[in-house]
Formats: sequence, C-alpha cells, structure tokens
Amino acid sequence: MIKAVVIDDEQKTHNIVGEIIEKEFQDIKIVASAKNVTKGIQIIQKHLPDIVFLDVQMPDGTGFDLLKKINYHNFKLIFITAHEENALQAIKFSAIDFILKPINIIDFTNSVIEAIKEIKQDNEHIKIKTFLNNIENSSEKSRKIVLKTTENIYIVNIKDIIRCESENNYTIFFLNDNRKILISKTLKEYSELLERYNFIRIHRSHLINLNYIERFEKKDSGLVYMKDKSKVPVSFRKKSLLLDSFEKFLNP
Repeated sequence: MIKAVVIDDEQKTHNIVGEIIEKEFQDIKIVASAKNVTKGIQIIQKHLPDIVFLDVQMPDGTGFDLLKKINYHNFKLIFITAHEENALQAIKFSAIDFILKPINIIDFTNSVIEAIKEIKQDNEHIKIKTFLNNIENSSEKSRKIVLKTTENIYIVNIKDIIRCESENNYTIFFLNDNRKILISKTLKEYSELLERYNFIRIHRSHLINLNYIERFEKKDSGLVYMKDKSKVPVSFRKKSLLLDSFEKFLNP
C-alpha cells in the first residue's frame, strides 16, 4: 500500500484529493492530513509517506518552510498551488510536479500516475534540495535546473548551458564542459523557462545563451557562431528579435 498525506489549509482541497484517490487509486491510502506547516511536519515525521501533496501558502508559513524543517525527504512531492509565478518557476526548474488550483481531475490523475512510477527511484531528495536553492536564489549565477534522463538525473547550473537543440520531441543540452544531455521534453518547455536568463530562441530548433555568442554573421537570415565552435542558424523572422536582444543584453 502506498501511503500519502495531504497538507493544505483549504478543506475543499482535502475533499477533492480524497475523492479522486479513493475512486481512481486503490493502492494509495491517505494516512493523515494537515492544514498548516506545524502539523504537516508532524504527520510526515510520524507516517514517513510515499507521496506528499503540499500547498504553497498556509497560515503559519509556506510549503518551502516545511521542506526546510524536515530531514525525511524520501517521498514523491506534488505541490498543489495557486498561480504564484516565482514559486512555479522554482518548481519547474527543479522538475518537481505540481497541480494548479482549482484542481483538474485529469491533471491530478496524471501527476499521481507519474508519482507512482517514480516512488522507487531514490532521487526526490535531489530535486527538493535543488528546489530550495532555486526558491532562495533567482539570479542566473546561482539558479540550477534538474534534467532527467532515463538513466540519470543531472543538476546543472543555468550559466553552464551554452545552447539547446530540438530533436523531434527531445531536447539536447550542450554544456560548457563539452557534455551533451538528451531530455525527453520539447524545446518549447525549456524556452519558456530559460528566456528570462539571457536565452533566446533564434530558430524553431535552437535556443541559445547570449553569454556564449562569439559573433553573428548577418548575411541572409543570419548565422550565430558560439564559443563552443558550433554554428547555429537564425530563422528569418527571428533575426530582428536577435538584434534587439543584443541591444538589451549589452545595454541592460
């Protein structure tokens, strides 16, 4: 039996989560619930759950405060949250699952199915540690991103990413230590995450870090020469966007 706890200050959330679990997941049992950080810490330490459904904002603190105060992180974490931009950015960078309020049954069910698959993998503590770093540090120099492959989980400094390249529904990350990491997510997802950190999508298949541009050849639609000696094409409609980004990057 998979043990789960729900920590959220809204009774409505407890009711919805309980109903979906009871109806859709016979192998999961909600062993305890809490409506604040203090009680949440107590039930995690007592029950050592396999899954924790955790709210972000609660009367006596945040879900982040809770994570900092517990030593036991051997559970699959699923945030249940309103649309708090800073929190969502940190959650996404850390590859932690989340469900937005109001809870959508399909989204919730899919998240739990993925959680069940990953419960036996001993890597959630890595993602939680990365998340806590990201929620406290928003600068490019300190922010990290979790990249999961079928074989490994990587924690990568954003500043070390030279560029990303699309390969069908996969994305290849090119790092400044010559490593390449293939991830089974689309380039669009990473483009939305990284654009505020001096990344720009100059082609439907290419996302580059402006910090690693060596030169830009303006002939035709354009060609970008990166510091790793790669040559990246610029689509015609992205040329003006790239030139504008140069201006903002050099004159912040």
